[in-house]
Amino acid sequence: MTLNTPSPETLKRLATAAGPGGALVHGSDDLSRYLVEWRGLYQGTSPLVLRPSDVSSLAKIVRIATEDSIGIVPQGGNTGLVGGQIPDVSGTQVIVSMERMNSVRSIDPLNNTMIVDAGCTLQAVQDAAAAEDRLFPLSLASEGSCQIGGVLSTNAGGTAVLRYGSMRDLVLGVEAVLPSGDIWDGLSGLRKDNTGYDLTSLLCGAEGTLGVITGAVLKLFPRPKATETTFAALRDPQAAVDLLARLQDASGGLVTTFEIVSRSGLELVLRHFDDASDPLAETSDWYVLAELSTGTKGWLRDVLETCLGQAMEAGLVTDAVLAESGSQRQALWSLRENMSAAQKLEGASIKHDVSVPVSSVPAFLNEATNAVTTAMPGVRPVPFGHIGDGNIHFNLSQPLDMDGPLFLDRWQEMNDLVHGVVASLSGSISAEHGIGVLKRDELARYKSHVELDAMRAIKHSLDPKGIMNPGKLV
Repeated sequence: MTLNTPSPETLKRLATAAGPGGALVHGSDDLSRYLVEWRGLYQGTSPLVLRPSDVSSLAKIVRIATEDSIGIVPQGGNTGLVGGQIPDVSGTQVIVSMERMNSVRSIDPLNNTMIVDAGCTLQAVQDAAAAEDRLFPLSLASEGSCQIGGVLSTNAGGTAVLRYGSMRDLVLGVEAVLPSGDIWDGLSGLRKDNTGYDLTSLLCGAEGTLGVITGAVLKLFPRPKATETTFAALRDPQAAVDLLARLQDASGGLVTTFEIVSRSGLELVLRHFDDASDPLAETSDWYVLAELSTGTKGWLRDVLETCLGQAMEAGLVTDAVLAESGSQRQALWSLRENMSAAQKLEGASIKHDVSVPVSSVPAFLNEATNAVTTAMPGVRPVPFGHIGDGNIHFNLSQPLDMDGPLFLDRWQEMNDLVHGVVASLSGSISAEHGIGVLKRDELARYKSHVELDAMRAIKHSLDPKGIMNPGKLV
């Protein structure tokens, strides 16, 4: 289905539907922050940014877009990394920002649930849960600006997937405006409901191509009363996998976070952040940042110390430090959280957000590193990420003697090499960032035609005119 260029009359109707103060118009308002993603890889144009303040206004907008065959691009906090939230360059697509729909509607501590608007930031949700002595465990570097609708639409993961699961595991129901303009109220706090297709799971991870999520019922958890954090130097990546198994066995599955950090990535942080310091006296090629948490104080540290001691005796761990205070814990976390920012300061980078079975992570790191360094001598791999769930951010920094644009021109070549290794290990080319525009064509190479046909059939059934986030995902 071919979409139309919105006429002046259609733009006027859309602006009216958004309500007072709900429309920003190209030419009279500064739309720049809605039109480019933070890495600068994708920049589009749009005649109109709509910012509805309630669900009924959004439903009116979608109905008009469907009637007139106008493409709409849902946008949350604009923190996505694959271009899924950015319009194309045609100037015909209208952005729908959820930023004004940002209320915490209700919290039920006994049911361990919270109902929120899609425009709530992740940080606001975390804070609201904490005020009720509850935990919402999703944690991302962009949590101060990313919005719940966006993290749902991309099925974001973060650092605690090992213990609590990704966003799809943390939501019980959603409210959404479908491409027809109908409002689906799926805001149920039920944990067991076998009454048909799971539309919540379908919309979660759909990247706005099947509807616009407007609200969600989120799972809450008891707030941990004891947390122990360690930064440990390892023999090699295989030692990380073995240490994870030992910690899980010793703690009874209480490992919340298990992040692998390469020396190359740590050195970038130490170089670009003045307040960063190396936590260990001797250097190592590999480290892990591990965290365990429980509701009872007094015994978890002994478990961690004993397990680390045994791992040292076995030659898996060469050195380790345990956080003795909240400030030291935050300093250790900053080493991990600042890696993407440090790599951006270092120059051009080619990023891969991939996953393989946890047991295959060492093989992936070895094979992918060999592949890219053979093809491009001097390239600097900076792998890090959530080894506890098999998700590795296999990022490449430009060679010191190569210009950034020339390096980025070889993005597809590097993709082919890295994704080829991922496919050989039965992995995924997108573990948490989504598909968007960046990986849309790649998806066709790594998904079966049966799976792709099913995805297209679902898309056509719910969105026959193709107005929802056109050109993304499928």
